[in-house]
Amino acid sequence: MTRLEEENRQLRARLLEMTEAAARNERLLRKTQARELELLRAGSIVQLLDLLINGLRESYALAAVGLVLQDPHHELRHLLVGDGFTGEMLRAIRFVDTLADLEPPLAGLDRPWLGAWRAAEHEQIFAAGRPLGSVALIPLPRRDRLEGILAFGSHDRRRFTDALASDFLGHLGVIVAVCIESTVNRARLLRSGMTDFLTGWHNRRYLHARLQEELARAQRSEGCVACLMIDVDHFKRINDQHGHLAGDQVLKEVARRIDTEIRAADTGARFGGDEFAIVLAGAGLEESEALARRVHRAVTAWPVAVSAACEEPVTVSIGVAVARPGREARDHAALAEQLLAEADAALYRVKTAGRNGVGRSGKLVA
Repeated sequence: MTRLEEENRQLRARLLEMTEAAARNERLLRKTQARELELLRAGSIVQLLDLLINGLRESYALAAVGLVLQDPHHELRHLLVGDGFTGEMLRAIRFVDTLADLEPPLAGLDRPWLGAWRAAEHEQIFAAGRPLGSVALIPLPRRDRLEGILAFGSHDRRRFTDALASDFLGHLGVIVAVCIESTVNRARLLRSGMTDFLTGWHNRRYLHARLQEELARAQRSEGCVACLMIDVDHFKRINDQHGHLAGDQVLKEVARRIDTEIRAADTGARFGGDEFAIVLAGAGLEESEALARRVHRAVTAWPVAVSAACEEPVTVSIGVAVARPGREARDHAALAEQLLAEADAALYRVKTAGRNGVGRSGKLVA
């Protein structure tokens, strides 16, 4: 009887364990379905990432959520800038040119993996600050290829084990991949409204968004952001003498010449009719003024062809201003407006002094 009682006790214990596991799986499934609906309703990349990083962490009571996204051409990162992306979410997201950059077990992930924390593999995904107990790694497949990895982390070593059903986690990964593709496509359409058709440069709306992002980054690094305002001198005369099509040619050529001098990390935009603006990330006043003078020389070095038989000399006036956000600065939109206004004031002084030159602001925007 003792042996039979022991077997019954073990069976009851196993049944209880299986029942509890089934109940946990059921609760997780209901939470997953509710979250999937929220993800599908996300209207932007930023909103989707917030739901993935913060929403899932709170919903599942996780210690950390990590996200790795394949972004070979940096398109996603550029789209995020125009969508109000903040550095707070950046710590939980890793962008890679290819998932092959990850450790081999992660690069070849084809189904959810649940198990104990492995520092060598998992520290490259999580920014938890300290080791976790167990993790769930969820592949994000799209069109027969892996686009990224969503990772859940818990301090409980028993939270994620191979005994936990993972089918619904795999389904969640498919939903997340679809949502990312959908919001990226939506952002592409939106960005088409952030591009100047004539020059191919960004427009004023995009510049404002990017400038705020750079100011936030400069605040965290205690660095600077510079702005150049560039105005084509006597542009109305070109339009009046040669027509608006010739004027368009001049604007396109000026934009091209400016573009040859600025860095890949800088942002150029057509600010108005004959005005351009450049945002220089991490640049101080001396460096920015030196770049402004190079831009001035590039634009004015030789005439611009306005027709097959006619060329026109073109000059520009440039105003330079720099901002160094203080630690207490919170309104980056207002700070962006101040920086633009200060650069515009410097430009105005150049124009009133006779145009065709570079001037800098004596005021550091902070």
